[in-house]
Amino acid sequence: MATSRREPPGTAPGGVAAGGAAAGRPAAEATATGAVASRRGRPRGRPLLEISDVSRHFVRRRDVIERLVARLGRGFGAPLADQTVQAVDRVALDLYPGEVLGLVGESGCGKSTLGRLVAGLDAPTSGEIRFEGAPVRAVGGPPRIQLIFQDPFAALNPRKRIGDAIAEAPIAHGLVARRDAPEYVAEILRQVGLDPTYGRRYPHQFSGGQRARIGIARALAVKPRLIVCDEAVAALDVSIQAQILNLLMDLRQALDLTCLFISHDLGVVRHLADRIAVMYLGRVVELGEVDTVHDRPNHPYTQALLAEIPRLDRRAGDYRPIRGEIPSPLAPPPGCHFHPRCPHAMARCSAEQPTLREVEPGRWSACHLNDPRHPADEDSPVSPGRSTRALDPSARPQRPAPALGPGARTFRTVR
Repeated sequence: MATSRREPPGTAPGGVAAGGAAAGRPAAEATATGAVASRRGRPRGRPLLEISDVSRHFVRRRDVIERLVARLGRGFGAPLADQTVQAVDRVALDLYPGEVLGLVGESGCGKSTLGRLVAGLDAPTSGEIRFEGAPVRAVGGPPRIQLIFQDPFAALNPRKRIGDAIAEAPIAHGLVARRDAPEYVAEILRQVGLDPTYGRRYPHQFSGGQRARIGIARALAVKPRLIVCDEAVAALDVSIQAQILNLLMDLRQALDLTCLFISHDLGVVRHLADRIAVMYLGRVVELGEVDTVHDRPNHPYTQALLAEIPRLDRRAGDYRPIRGEIPSPLAPPPGCHFHPRCPHAMARCSAEQPTLREVEPGRWSACHLNDPRHPADEDSPVSPGRSTRALDPSARPQRPAPALGPGARTFRTVR
């Protein structure tokens, strides 16, 4: 199943043509040759995927009964407006050949919606997504972008054998003849670590880890260049997660795959990804090399997420969630979406939306504290000697313990 840009498993992946990064878009630091170097030393050329100011809004129109009740309650005043969910708000990202970009954030921040837009399962309200230089909806031939779903069991037809499910798309797109489908499916199953005889079984006869491998096999069957993993390991236990992650890493090297890896587990993303993009309420708030973002987070939201990751070198400590409630995407806060929960919020944050600006080579952040016009204090995320005191629980001011009545229980996390 080798293609023009892909070598057979076990051989070294082919080189990627070097070229300049798209002007004015988030990218890593350009080297002297004009190529862009990734964390693992893989050269980057032109972006494989370009997401340009993409937004996706879902409008729920009021039905007749709701409009009637609303008018009766308001004395036949102005009509009740439709509800609009701003799932994705002007996101701009580039994904380079052979790269793994991790997309993280809280539940409801728009990660999965963006993944569906990239895969062509939904159309953006505004903006454009280009794959290999052409709009995603205009890409012809076999689907070069595949999506691995979070729940592999729900993504499989319970009445169809696994072999038939994997062979369906390659046969439909003319990649393999129907008479050669059994041998083709057997090779795909071997690639993902499954016995070829499993092709005669039904989905309910497999474990969760095996179904995850089947989902990967079905995505690989049409020889894609880009795979979108939407929480592909979230429903698995830790040991099975490690097996699937190692499988994805092996397939990436053997087939020179590019991957958009969507997850809420920052530890998993650090293990797999080259770069990481942090989303909050539909917007990208930080983007950079994964090690840099983990070691020196810039945006206050990224700092808050990383501060509560369990670590073996920490003693028992209080769990401190981010203050406040997550705003509703039906009515997001003006200005910076994070300002109602940000410890560094100022008047400007509620009035002006921060732009995603490059704060250092290959590092982008959307925070007004990065504006050179703002006088940053010594503990600001952008001060010259950036302090990591906010990331160290032992350096935080200790809050007095609340008075507890008889029989009250406290919850503590052990790090």
